Amino acid sequence: MESVAIDELRVVLNDEIRGAIAVILIGMMFTVALSLRLEDFNAVRRQPVRILGGVAAQILGLPLVTMGLILVISPPASVALGMIIVASCPGGNVSNILTHFARGNTAYSVSLTAISSVSSAIATPVSILFWSSLYPPTAALVHTLHVDAVPFLVQTLSLLALPLAVGMAVAAKFPETAARMRTVLSPLSLLSLVLLVAVGVQQNWNVLVIAGAIVVPIAVIHNASAFALGAGSARLLRLDVARRRALTFEVGIQNSGLGLLILLSQFDGIGGAAAITAMWSIWHLVSGGALAGLFRTLDWVHSRGHKGDSPTNKNVDADN
Repeated sequence: MESVAIDELRVVLNDEIRGAIAVILIGMMFTVALSLRLEDFNAVRRQPVRILGGVAAQILGLPLVTMGLILVISPPASVALGMIIVASCPGGNVSNILTHFARGNTAYSVSLTAISSVSSAIATPVSILFWSSLYPPTAALVHTLHVDAVPFLVQTLSLLALPLAVGMAVAAKFPETAARMRTVLSPLSLLSLVLLVAVGVQQNWNVLVIAGAIVVPIAVIHNASAFALGAGSARLLRLDVARRRALTFEVGIQNSGLGLLILLSQFDGIGGAAAITAMWSIWHLVSGGALAGLFRTLDWVHSRGHKGDSPTNKNVDADN
C-alpha cells in the first residue's frame, strides 16, 4: 500500500455523527474536570521538580520522541499526523488505574494527570500544529485540509477549555454533586465513545483493513517508545520505584479517545490518522495491562526472595 493511497482515505462522517462527536468531546472534558481537585495541583508547590519534570516528559518529551520516530521510519503523512495527535494528548485516567494495580504511587499519577489535562486545553492544539509543521509530508497534508491555525486553535480551545472550566467550578463549589455526576457521566462518556467507534468501524471497515498493515506495527513501536520515555525520564528525575512506575504509565497511556475526537472534528476524518489513533486506543490498554502485570510479578518474585513486603508496597500513595 503506497503512502499516497492511505493518505487519501477518509472516514465517512454525516452531520449527525459530527454533532455527536462535538457533544462527546465536550462531555468527556467536563467529566474529566469533575474529578480534578485543588489538592492535585498543590503537589507542584511541594515538589516542583518531580511534578513539573513528569509533566514535561509528557507534554514536551513525547512529541519530541514521536518526531524522532517519524523521521526514522518515514511513515505516510496521515499516519504521522495521527502519531502527533496522540502524542499531543494528555494522560488518561486509565494511567491512574494501572498505576494503582502496579503498586505505583497513585497520588503522583493523579497529580500528573490533573495538570496535563488542564494544560491540554492550550498545549494539545498548539503541539499538534507545531510538530505537524516539522514533517514536510504532514505539513503539506494539513495544508490541503485547509486547517488554518487561528480558527483551529480557537475552536479546539473552546471545545476543551470551556467544559474543563465549568467542570472544575462545579467540583470546587459542589463536590458532592460533582461526585454523583461523575458516577453517571464517566461510564456514559466511555459508552458514547465506544458506540461512536463501533459505528465508525462499521461504516469505514475498508479504511481500517487497508490501513491496518501499516498502522499496527507503528502503533506498537510508538507506544513502546512512550513507555520507555516515561521510565527513562523517571530515572533521570531520580524518582523512587513507585513514582517511576507512575510516570511510566502516565507517558505510555495517552487519552487517545480525545485525540480521535479532535481528529474527526478538526481534520476531516483522514483515514490513516484515524486508524493509528484507534489502534492506540486499543493497544495501549493491552500493553499497559501487560506491563502492570509484569510489575506485580516482579514484586511477587522479590517478596519470595526477600522476607517482608516489596519495596513498592510502602507509602505508594504517600505525600507527593
